[in-house]
Amino acid sequence: MQPKSSIVNLPVYQPGKPIEDVKRELGLTEVIKLASNENPFGSSEKAKQAILNELQNMSIYPDGASVELANAIAKHHHVNANQIVFGAGSDEIILMITRAFIVAGDETIMADQTFPQYKHNTDIEGAVCVQVPLVDGKHDLPGMLARITEKTKVIWVCNPNNPTGTIVSKDELVAFLDQVPKHVLVVLDEAYCEYVKDPSFPDGLTLLPHYNNLITLRTFSKIYGLASLRIGYGIGDPAVIKLINQVREPFNTSRMAQAAALAAIDDQEFIDKCREANAAGIQYLEREFTRLGLTSFPAHGNFVMFDTKRDAAAVFNELMRKGVITRAGHKLYPTYIRVTVGSQAENTKFIQALEAVLKEVAAEVVR
Repeated sequence: MQPKSSIVNLPVYQPGKPIEDVKRELGLTEVIKLASNENPFGSSEKAKQAILNELQNMSIYPDGASVELANAIAKHHHVNANQIVFGAGSDEIILMITRAFIVAGDETIMADQTFPQYKHNTDIEGAVCVQVPLVDGKHDLPGMLARITEKTKVIWVCNPNNPTGTIVSKDELVAFLDQVPKHVLVVLDEAYCEYVKDPSFPDGLTLLPHYNNLITLRTFSKIYGLASLRIGYGIGDPAVIKLINQVREPFNTSRMAQAAALAAIDDQEFIDKCREANAAGIQYLEREFTRLGLTSFPAHGNFVMFDTKRDAAAVFNELMRKGVITRAGHKLYPTYIRVTVGSQAENTKFIQALEAVLKEVAAEVVR
């Protein structure tokens, strides 16, 4: 059996280590996971009830077009339903975009340290990934413009960027979009946008009427707390959305996911509470990093990427031994760890574990 040549050396996506694995491997009874940017406050009670109400329909296929949910999201965002496409998480929208628009030999542009699924799906299609270095952890939009050629098909901008958590401002993004050729699709991945409180942050939805080549990605996996249900969506020009829908698999989002998302988007009070708690968590973590003599990138999502000033893999492993799962392995930032903002109790436990690990490492150096 011979696979397509573009996937032979393709790495498999590695998610945050599961709590169950860490407990079993290290013999721990208490473990907290701050690795996958999940919502520590769970999900809306309305969403949970919607799932229970939907149990009686488990034997029935879902609505392939997600009509009711599309209408609800259209109303919430003040767009039209024909501007929306759904996926099993926004990462499936990424897959569909590459399937719809990219062929071997095309080029796509992205940051050199960003959400890996842009490159992963581009590689599958046999296209060329043009990676532009971040500047202070932030997208270099002028640098990305400079790399556009006649072969460029798609540009990916993750805002806030995962894993660094930085943002580009509205002024920066508008200046960028004004210079991108109209035949090049710009994918604005806003998976964490609901957490952002910075007034300079651009809401991609307000830009859609001005740029037919722009699509914004959103998800119910983060602040809405529906990660296990796998549902996200893209919003863009109806003609672009139609093309993406043409490669979408039938029934790609479940009845449970659609029902929960429909209820979740109706509970903005829950979202507001999560946003405020997350902001308080970021402030706490940043204060503690300063106290410990560590630096971090400006955090605008529900995670903070900080410099341990030593081998991040070693710190990651020692934190795990103390029952705290974080995220290391960022190739271009070998001393950095990304930590999800948890509840206050989780944040406190993480800082206590981190301080203990740093002291142990310092003691080893003295020996």
